[in-house]
Amino acid sequence: MNDKKIWISSPHLEGSEQKYVQEAFDSNWISSEGSNLVGLEKDLENYLGQNCFVGALSSGTAAIHLGLILLGVKAGDEVICQSMTFSASVNPILYLGASPVFVDSELDTWNLCPTALEAAILDRIEKGTKPKAIIAVHLYGVPYKIDEIRAVADKYEIPILEDSAEAIGSSYKGQQCGTFGDIGVLSFNGNKMITTSGGGAIVAKTKAVKDKALFLSTQSRDNAPHYQHSEIGYNYRMSNICAGIGRGQMEVLDNHIALRRKMHAFYVDLFKDLSGVTVFQTAHEDYFANYWLSAIVVEPELTNGIDRETVRLALEADNIESRPLWKPMHLQPIFEKYPYYGNKVAETLFEKGLCLPSGSNLTNEDRARISDVITRLFQNNEHS
Repeated sequence: MNDKKIWISSPHLEGSEQKYVQEAFDSNWISSEGSNLVGLEKDLENYLGQNCFVGALSSGTAAIHLGLILLGVKAGDEVICQSMTFSASVNPILYLGASPVFVDSELDTWNLCPTALEAAILDRIEKGTKPKAIIAVHLYGVPYKIDEIRAVADKYEIPILEDSAEAIGSSYKGQQCGTFGDIGVLSFNGNKMITTSGGGAIVAKTKAVKDKALFLSTQSRDNAPHYQHSEIGYNYRMSNICAGIGRGQMEVLDNHIALRRKMHAFYVDLFKDLSGVTVFQTAHEDYFANYWLSAIVVEPELTNGIDRETVRLALEADNIESRPLWKPMHLQPIFEKYPYYGNKVAETLFEKGLCLPSGSNLTNEDRARISDVITRLFQNNEHS
């Protein structure tokens, strides 16, 4: 086994982050106020465009939680959520005492299926509970079917919480992901496109909604000389130090996107002549993906028995990390009692799909190692 681990997606710091962090120390603003917070939010607003308003928070999960609150979700409500996603998309529904309703994916984007979405809405209405919100996810940085999902949401007057945790820098018809929902969510966890070590942001269409989110994120302290609280608050504000890391990362975001897309192109070339292996990519030019993670689907009936687990174990033997696709939420023990609408698209993708090393800091040596493992695996299989 090679001593050097190749990670699926690791933080990529490039130097200027330290400058902003040092400014936080020098000014003694290291908590939840300071110039880095203001600067990061302004940087994000400028990057996303659409006259949006961004509030920096402690995590993407916190942003989803506050987003649901701002959309009026309460105990006893139902919230539709894409089943193929990370559990952080769903957990905040339960924080509020609401219930998730899971919906299958479609094969073009691997995201929320518009047909299954409408079927779910109609059935929940017939059962007496109209869903209060829709959580739509841009999986692995590939935009969901923006127009189709919006058409269904508007038809039934249900707001969209856009989970763009994996998709900063991705776009649809030239508009940045994170700006399509009634409220948007970003993540800056250590494995994301850019990082603040831990952190996230909420994207609002008005300053009033942003201000309300930040009020809730700082323990809902009323405007009074003493500590007074008229509603439940949360400790969800990002620190000025973490925001400093984010400011440095914003300076290299476009470069990191280019490098992730370079890794995706590497995999397209690597697998182009291997029957039974398909690299996941956007359907047409309206969709621009950051390819946060590059993923493949392996069809064992076309590869002489090689499946996604064969590939994963071969990479692991050379100290290369890979990971199955997100296990659908409706198959998770904690969520299996909740309703699910659709077929087996998400389930089949989970069984056959694999995420590959995709970081913006991978080297030519790393790519050569990955290529060598894959080439040996499939060549040996041909001769067995």
